[in-house]
Amino acid sequence: MRQAIVAGKFYPANPGALRKELDDCFKGTTIDPRSGIKGIVVPHAGYIYSGRVAARSYAVLPVAETYVVFGPNHTGYGSPIALSTETWSTPLGQVETDHELAEKLAGSMIDQDELAHRFEHSVEVQIPFLQYRFKHDFRILPICMGMQDEETAIEVGMEIARAIADIGRKAVMIASSDFTHYQPAHVAESNDRYLIKAILDMNVDDLYSRLYAKDISACGYGPIAATITASRELGASKADLLKYATSGEVTGDDSGVVGYASIILE
Repeated sequence: MRQAIVAGKFYPANPGALRKELDDCFKGTTIDPRSGIKGIVVPHAGYIYSGRVAARSYAVLPVAETYVVFGPNHTGYGSPIALSTETWSTPLGQVETDHELAEKLAGSMIDQDELAHRFEHSVEVQIPFLQYRFKHDFRILPICMGMQDEETAIEVGMEIARAIADIGRKAVMIASSDFTHYQPAHVAESNDRYLIKAILDMNVDDLYSRLYAKDISACGYGPIAATITASRELGASKADLLKYATSGEVTGDDSGVVGYASIILE
């Protein structure tokens, strides 16, 4: 069992309080699933800061058998590219992993390794959103990326797409990433929209070029690139930005913010 390690920190540990927090995240956002969505990009900060941005993508997320959640490895523990097959627990209950899909990835560069996930928050914070939308009628495949270079991200995305196609799984990719960290709001938004342009073009090579050109501190660029790659292989041909915001809009302090974006690929 992979226990929740950021409950009470990034989101409430009490189930009732967590449901209320999620209600607040979705307040004013219509839940209207779009069947063609193959992937989304969502933030992973505390819900009070980025939850309303994340909710915009989750509100249109279609029903799927499995949600493949790519997150960056902030801790440095475990294998460079690691999937988890444990049952994941949150205050809203337990979620099973997709063991069949995991087995299809055996022998690839994606290792089965629980240590990489044990203290990492980037995947965990997405699961209550999925539980809020779909109760328990889904599985997850959590993948933690310590290596985020372009070649690795593309290979990970291709491996996932092949495995999904081979077993005929109805799956959607989720890239967990914040954007610019701790820059003035006007700098963060300018840099982030520059980087987001490559995501909207679904151009992985341009994503890395833009990331390096302005030294943009988006933490989950590898998960984003893997999601673009897998989504394209599974039929996505366009992307849309649903919402962009910064932490300054919550704190009232624009001197050093974190950027958040909600993006869909369909």
